[in-house]
Amino acid sequence: MAKLGFIGLGIMGAPMAKHLQNAGHKLFLYERRTPPQDLIDGQATVCTSAKEVAKRADIVFVMVPDTPDVGAVLFGEDGLAEGLTAGKIVVDMSSISPIETKEYAKKIKALGCEYLDAPVSGGEVGAKAASLSIMVGGSQAAFDDVKPFFELMGKNITLVGENGAGQTCKVANQIVVALTIEAVGEALLFASKAGADPAKVRAALMGGFASSRILEVHGERMVKRNFEPGFRIALHQKDLNLALQTAKTLGVSLPNTATAQELFNACAANGGAAWDHSGMVRALEMLANHTVA
Repeated sequence: MAKLGFIGLGIMGAPMAKHLQNAGHKLFLYERRTPPQDLIDGQATVCTSAKEVAKRADIVFVMVPDTPDVGAVLFGEDGLAEGLTAGKIVVDMSSISPIETKEYAKKIKALGCEYLDAPVSGGEVGAKAASLSIMVGGSQAAFDDVKPFFELMGKNITLVGENGAGQTCKVANQIVVALTIEAVGEALLFASKAGADPAKVRAALMGGFASSRILEVHGERMVKRNFEPGFRIALHQKDLNLALQTAKTLGVSLPNTATAQELFNACAANGGAAWDHSGMVRALEMLANHTVA
């Protein structure tokens, strides 16, 4: 039984932590709100600060929304850094800036600890099913130590490179996802406007080279008008901001990523920041004055 800390128990973090608990590990939790009752009922220890989690756990997982949130958890008042001792491991599973990640890793390593950036892909469905893809940056030794716990939360687990490489991979993932959502939205909108049944078009495309997980899951959402969030537009906007900001630093042009971001911006401007990111199709629908249905 390992002593594991978990900070950030939202849509993604709560089921991820539950998988660790179900495997018999002792959990030490910190959440600004009350942690989920099922974790408490499972004998998790609720801590009063990130610092306390760091003192009591040997490996601490962090799953919070954005770069500043991770910085606050690590280095804010009563943060993890104040409670860490040499030999412990911090695993950030949030999706944040690759550049800031490298700086965070340096500071944690200076305390004699290891640091892994390990963002995930798969959304709420993957978190609940323990089928997440986990993209890891850090040392081989730390990865080997944490991999058994990753395997409780995900299926496709890859050490991409040194610190920052995991976050870079996640940004690349979010570019592919956003552009594929846009492509699926355009295709179904085109088909519907032309008079074809978009549900049947989607079914036909699933058997060919255009098939994808996005077409399968989000194409169905578009047809059935189900935009309850599995992954909110606001969070995907954050990820594409990371892509565009990092690309500017690198001197790389990402024109279609910028277009996808503008479509998300249009959704948010129309009250859709909390829609599922498949709701990007609504921006396309507004431009065409036609609904995929």
